[in-house]
Amino acid sequence: MENEYRIALAGNPNTGKSTLFNALTGLRQHTGNWAGKTVSLAKGSLAFKEKTFHLIDLPGTYSLFSNSTDEEVARNYIVFEKPDVTLVVLDATSLERNFNLALQVLEMTKNVVVCINLIDVAEQQGIHINERLLTNRLGVPVIKISARNKKGFPMLLDTIDRIVTGAIECNPVQLKYPEEIEEKIRQIEPKVLEVVGNQISSRWVSLRLLDGDATLLDEISKRLIREEVWE
Repeated sequence: MENEYRIALAGNPNTGKSTLFNALTGLRQHTGNWAGKTVSLAKGSLAFKEKTFHLIDLPGTYSLFSNSTDEEVARNYIVFEKPDVTLVVLDATSLERNFNLALQVLEMTKNVVVCINLIDVAEQQGIHINERLLTNRLGVPVIKISARNKKGFPMLLDTIDRIVTGAIECNPVQLKYPEEIEEKIRQIEPKVLEVVGNQISSRWVSLRLLDGDATLLDEISKRLIREEVWE
């Protein structure tokens, strides 16, 4: 619907992702299960600048390689449901451990905001994070927040608003792999593009195929068949 946008929250367990979700949505939320899964689903909403942001709290995962049901649910939502913006919540006190997930999301989708949470705790530990440098390196907005204190929320919401209105254009960094892998990608990506079109990142699908991700193949088959049936 007009002026309504879906915002997905992704992150490792214990990064404060659900704290951020609760702080943003308050009592305007409800829980259930993902269709056909025993994984819990939390949705909520908030109003901002005459828009409604519908937030989806994805299962906390360390990766999106579909090694578990949680990972598969989170991956499928980002790739196939195409939220308008994906927030990746990182723990400011252990960025090196959290960035693996962030880089995976950047390969999957374009409109991403990296939320560095627990910034107050990090600063108490003498950790200083240059969010402008990270923004330049990653090609997407990086915002420092404290979910429990609601620090940084105005900038976060304004950034989401500017992405959905087109005022900010995200250009995620493209990770480069060893030349042997890049050559394989060049070989298979044109074929992948013929199948998935522009609906999914053909480069990302190519990488997953090289890694032997059978569950992704199954999901693409099911969804493509379903779309063809309804056309």
